[in-house]
Amino acid sequence: MTTISLLAPKRFPTLPEIAGVTLAAGACGLRYKGRSDVMLAELSAGTGIAGVFTRSLTAAAPIDWCRAALKGGRVRAIVVNSGNANAFTGRVGELAVQDTVKAAAKIVGCQKNQVFVSSTGVIGEPLPVERLTKAFPGLKKKLSPKSWKAAATAIMTTDTFPKGATRTAQIDGITVTLNGFAKGSGMIAPDMATMLGYIFTDAKIAQPVLQKALKAATDKSFNAITVDSDTSTSDSVLLCATGKARHKEVKALGDPRFKGFRQALESIMVDLAQQIVRDGEGATKFVEVTVTGAASTAAAKAIALAIANSPLVKTAIAGEDANWGRIVMAVGKAGEKADRDALDIRIGGVQVTMDGLRKPGYDETPVARHMKGQEIDISVDVGVGRGKATVWTCDLTHGYININADYRS
Repeated sequence: MTTISLLAPKRFPTLPEIAGVTLAAGACGLRYKGRSDVMLAELSAGTGIAGVFTRSLTAAAPIDWCRAALKGGRVRAIVVNSGNANAFTGRVGELAVQDTVKAAAKIVGCQKNQVFVSSTGVIGEPLPVERLTKAFPGLKKKLSPKSWKAAATAIMTTDTFPKGATRTAQIDGITVTLNGFAKGSGMIAPDMATMLGYIFTDAKIAQPVLQKALKAATDKSFNAITVDSDTSTSDSVLLCATGKARHKEVKALGDPRFKGFRQALESIMVDLAQQIVRDGEGATKFVEVTVTGAASTAAAKAIALAIANSPLVKTAIAGEDANWGRIVMAVGKAGEKADRDALDIRIGGVQVTMDGLRKPGYDETPVARHMKGQEIDISVDVGVGRGKATVWTCDLTHGYININADYRS
């Protein structure tokens, strides 16, 4: 385990119990020695599930299984292992998933299509599935409604800290709870990332509505982060609703009773997504990039990502160099409409450019001071419309090279 990120939260939050959810974590030696690497969550009968997954064309075997299982709309068990992605493993990988699902279904006592599986770690290595399934009886005995931090820790790879969050909302005057945990540190780019995320609630929500709510919240959270522009084979986010809360079921996305829940869902997912960025491999600075005045929301997001993914911008931030010319470059390469002569760039709230030029009387001192902090704010108005988007990234340091050069060592 590497040194904890400088940007990490001070502690893992206290996550309350959620009716119908128990978790356990353990070690089965898939790759790491002396650390937990498998997590089992058991959900009560009738729990609904929604999911979003990587768009990678080299998706891992667990992704194929989960996409198919999601059609059933119900979940009783989630199994997650770290250390081995079970990706690009061919028929052997498919059989490993089937063995995992069969063993978990037997332990929990459910249908196989109610078991969801995720794997994260090295690509191209066969998964020693017998080590994984051998751990299930012990995990079953350890299941607890309190084991949130243990579960979050078990799914880590190059992460330096476990990531968790909790929120509450009101439906029909009844308080419902949302708990979530995630992993991710590198191979992080929109359309998910090498990240896994799991969110649980006791709310009673129809599965189609749950799916739509998850997709909308994902676009504003996990699909708005980037560490290195690389999209993984294994990204998964699952949202499970046990329905144990005593309110009338939500059956429509536009139901006004559902507004508070949707806000809480987006909030918890943004929190987890930002924690992933704060744990970006080698990161020393958390960067928020906001683009306004674009032709559309999609155009604004594309421009923001061009800035956030630029190695020149990211290394300038790492070096605490207020080189705003690199931001101009990134806007220009994004392939979206931008008015060069109306470009308004602000760093740390300080206006740098106006009317296509450096602002008259621009003083770099406050910007240079801002660049020395851990929280960097960049905003750009491109002057062509009303589109707006915000994305989050981190700086690019030599630490990123060290971590990834040694990943398989």
